[in-house]
Amino acid sequence: MLVLRPVELTDLPQLQRLARESLVGVTSLPDDIGHLRRRILDSGDSFEKDVQGNGPENYFFVLEDLTTRRLTGCSEILATAGFSEPFYSLRNRHFTSASRELNIEHGVPALSLCHDLSGHTLLRGFHIDAAWVRTSAAELLSRARLMFIAAHSRRFAETVITEIVGFSDVEGGSPFWDALGKHFFDLPYAEAERLCGLKSRTFLAELMPQYPIYVPMLPQAAQDCIGRIHPDGQEAFDILEREGFETNSYVDLFDGGPTLYARTSNIRSIAQSQTGTTQSGLSIDARGSYLVSNDSLKDYRAIVADLDYRPGQPVALNARMCAALKVTQGSPIRLIAL
Repeated sequence: MLVLRPVELTDLPQLQRLARESLVGVTSLPDDIGHLRRRILDSGDSFEKDVQGNGPENYFFVLEDLTTRRLTGCSEILATAGFSEPFYSLRNRHFTSASRELNIEHGVPALSLCHDLSGHTLLRGFHIDAAWVRTSAAELLSRARLMFIAAHSRRFAETVITEIVGFSDVEGGSPFWDALGKHFFDLPYAEAERLCGLKSRTFLAELMPQYPIYVPMLPQAAQDCIGRIHPDGQEAFDILEREGFETNSYVDLFDGGPTLYARTSNIRSIAQSQTGTTQSGLSIDARGSYLVSNDSLKDYRAIVADLDYRPGQPVALNARMCAALKVTQGSPIRLIAL
């Protein structure tokens, strides 16, 4: 059985393995043991805090196989993007120019550096082992974060965003970066992403061009990357799109990947999740698969379970499910159909 839970300091060696295996462009998961250790400690502090609003907290989760004790994935929620420093991205919108004398009006797409997305809650750091791609484990890893938001809504903003990793080739090169960012930093794409993960995107963003970049002036290969998803990022995109997230006019600063956006109240696993109480120790005549979580804070747990769920009635869980969720008879739980 797989369980999603908050990361612990003892997870550090396995977390570094996940970071090493993660896709180039997942900047929130750099392969640096010191940085990862600080992230774990920051996450632990966030789960311990008594907060009444969204602030700088980050909530880091891992997906653990309870049989082997192997970590198979990780994901994260940053309560407020741009809380301590601007959260930079590129706004992709048309600039319109006109000539009254010639009776001509022409719109040209242009990319403008901005920090419009500061203040939103940010989903980041999604990575799952290749063996679990396109399985219910990926749904658990991504969507259980949303159920955590549902249980602790005061800790998060009214809107949620996430950046999907943009296209890069098999050698780790990005046509978008080569056409834009590389002119301002003599660095390959992978190294720029690594530095962004270790430090912040601010020091890179502040050296980027401050004026609009007209898209038609970029090479065609770079233009084709705007809003394009890396093949290995497609599942993360698809899961959240089914949750009600939509693309908008913002793309990633480094690889041109799309940004997804949703109002918290419209996200499926938040708006449609149901609460109930646990009835333990019973046999289960399973009628469907569900994501199930407790509503705890620092002891948050979530699993996938086959259940006989009937609204308004206690939810029967076997002993193994109860142990994984850290619940007992009468404990509150949250669930939504897989």
